[in-house]
Amino acid sequence: MAAAGGKPREMGRVLATISVANLVDKTLASEGRLAPEDVRRVQLLDVLVDTGASLLCLPAEIIAALGTKVLREVLIETALGDSTARIYEGVSLTVEGRTATVDCLELPRGRRPLLGVYPLEVLGIELDLKNERLHLLPDDDENTYLTVLNAR
Repeated sequence: MAAAGGKPREMGRVLATISVANLVDKTLASEGRLAPEDVRRVQLLDVLVDTGASLLCLPAEIIAALGTKVLREVLIETALGDSTARIYEGVSLTVEGRTATVDCLELPRGRRPLLGVYPLEVLGIELDLKNERLHLLPDDDENTYLTVLNAR
């Protein structure tokens, strides 16, 4: 399908604006031990929502700017084959006004950030590929996406 100007447009491509903050900094700021303006955070525009990715994936330079700590090294499967990558401790992720704590996977420097399916699940956001947008699931009535089975 062609967009205005005759350039082909990718179907089903969803981009998001996200905010990522250092969780430890946010906690210190909430306790009054760090000025709110000193919380390390980044806002990223046009982040590709990738259903082939499990986690929030950030390039090394963004992770360095956030100052998070390595949790572990893991084996990952990529289009180029198996490789290893580092998982970093929880960051505060905000998408479409919803915030959650998620771990992130380090990408090589200069790579495009990816928003994977696990953070979307935690935030109660689903992809609307037909309209190329994110859709917030309800969280404030009996139709909430949050469920607890066998709660006593």
